[in-house]
Amino acid sequence: MSVDMNSQASDSNEEDFGVNSEEEEDDDDGGEEEDQADIASYYEGVASDVEQQSADSFDPEEYQFTCMTYKESQIMLTEEVNTVAAAMKVLPAVAKLILVHFHWQVSQILDRYVSSPLQLLFFNCIYAPQSLQCGVCLQVVRRDSLLALPCQHSFCKACWEQHCTVLVKDGMGVGISCMAQDCSLQMPEDFVLPLLPGEELKDKYRRYLFRDYVESHFQLQLCPGADCPIVIKVQEPRARRVQCSRCSEVFCFKCRQMYHAPTDCATIRKWLTKCADDSETANYISAHTKDCPKCNICIEKNGGCNHMGVFCLLTDFCWMCLGDWKTHGSEYYECSRYKENPDIVNQSQQAQAREALKKYLFYFERWENHNKSLQLEAQTYQRIQEKIQERVMNNLGTWIDWQYLHNAAKLLAKCRYTLQYTYPYAYYMESGPRKKLFEYQQAQLEAEIENLSWKVERADSYERGVVGGEGELSASDRGDLENQMHIAEQRRRTLLKDFHDT
Repeated sequence: MSVDMNSQASDSNEEDFGVNSEEEEDDDDGGEEEDQADIASYYEGVASDVEQQSADSFDPEEYQFTCMTYKESQIMLTEEVNTVAAAMKVLPAVAKLILVHFHWQVSQILDRYVSSPLQLLFFNCIYAPQSLQCGVCLQVVRRDSLLALPCQHSFCKACWEQHCTVLVKDGMGVGISCMAQDCSLQMPEDFVLPLLPGEELKDKYRRYLFRDYVESHFQLQLCPGADCPIVIKVQEPRARRVQCSRCSEVFCFKCRQMYHAPTDCATIRKWLTKCADDSETANYISAHTKDCPKCNICIEKNGGCNHMGVFCLLTDFCWMCLGDWKTHGSEYYECSRYKENPDIVNQSQQAQAREALKKYLFYFERWENHNKSLQLEAQTYQRIQEKIQERVMNNLGTWIDWQYLHNAAKLLAKCRYTLQYTYPYAYYMESGPRKKLFEYQQAQLEAEIENLSWKVERADSYERGVVGGEGELSASDRGDLENQMHIAEQRRRTLLKDFHDT
C-alpha cells in the first residue's frame, strides 16, 4: 500500500531527535543566562519585565503556543495517525504518508475521503511482480526476491536495500520514493524499515521520519536551537514570535528564522539575500566612523543613541543625517524617509541603477546602524545589571528598587529591534498613502526610541558616577524615564497593530 504524491519532505534540518529523548523531558533551565553577542536573545523576556502597560492593553504580538517534549509530540502525532488509519481503514504507515501530504489537517483528509476515496488511495497491498527481472540490475531472480509497490515497478530486494540505505544515510525520511524513473510514489515506513541493515541506521531513519512529520505539520515547528528536541505547537500558524522553554531560542514560528516583525517572512528572506549579495558594495557603509559636520575630524559612535555631541560644535547633531539635533524632533520624518526621484523612470538605465543603489544604501545604512546600536546598548544593559547586583549585595536597596533601570534597558532593546526590521519593510513597500503613514509612524517610533536611549545612557552615567557624582536618579528623572518607556512601547505597538500581518 502506498500513496501517490509529489511532495518532497524537507531535509534541511539535520537535528537528531533521538527515539529515547524523552529522558530529556525534565528541563534544566540552570538560571536565565544573557548572551550579549546574540541580539535575538537580547530581545527575550521583555514582555514579562515591563510593567508599565495596563493589564488590558492590546499587544499585537500576543501569541499562544505550547512547548512540547519529544514524547508529548509523538503522542500527539500517533493519535492523529490512528484517527486517520481507523477512518480510512489503512495501515498506520500509509496514514502517515497521507497526513504528510495534507500537512496533517485531519478534518480536510476525512472530508476528501468521504467525497472521493479513490483519489487518495491505491490498493492496500504490496504487489506481486509479473516479471522475474529486476528493473535496476536486470538480473532474473526468484519471485520471492522481487518487491513492488502499487505502481508495479519490480526490483530485487538487494536493489531496494541499497536504494533505501543510501537515501537514509543522506538524511532522507518521508521522501524515499520508488526507484523507477519519473515515478514519485512514496514508500511507507513499514516497507523501508525491513530493508535497512542494522539498528543504528533504523534509528536514524526513525529520527528523520519524526523530523519530517513535525516539519510537515501545520501546527508544529521544531525549535531551531542547537540540539534542542523541543517542538512548538500553536493553534493557528502565523508569523509570530515564539520562544523555546528549554534553550530560550526566539524565532518566527512560520519561517523558523530570527523574529522579524513587522516585515513578513518572504520580504525578510529577500532582504537578507540582497544584503548578502551586495555586502561588498555596502562595506564602506558598515564602518563605525563618520566625519564631523563642522571640523571634518573622524568621530566614532560609542553608544546606541543617535544623539551625538562633539567638542568642536556648540550644538548636538544626528548621527544618521548629521543635521542639527535641536530641530531634529520635527524633522525625524525626513531623516528616516527615503525621497524617491519621481522622474527616474524617464532617465537612462545607468541613472536608474545608481538610484536603485542609492535607495538600497539608504535603508541598509539605517538597518545596520540600529543593529550596531543594539550591540552597544547591550553593553549598557550589562553594566546596569552589574551595578544593580553590586548595590543589592551592598545593602543599598533591593532588586525592586533598581528594577526600573533593568526594565528600561530591556524595553529599549525590544523597541529598537522592532525599529530595525521596519527598514526592510519600507524598502520593499510601494509608494502611496499607506507607505506615507508607515513612514510617519516609523519616524515617531524612532524619535521616542532615541529619547529613551538618551535617558537610559544618562541614567547609566549617573549610576557610574560620570555625571554629578555617583547616586541614583531623582524622583522626577525616574518618573521621566518610566514615562518615556510607556510612550516608546505604545508607539511600537501602534505600528505593529497597523502594519504587522494578522
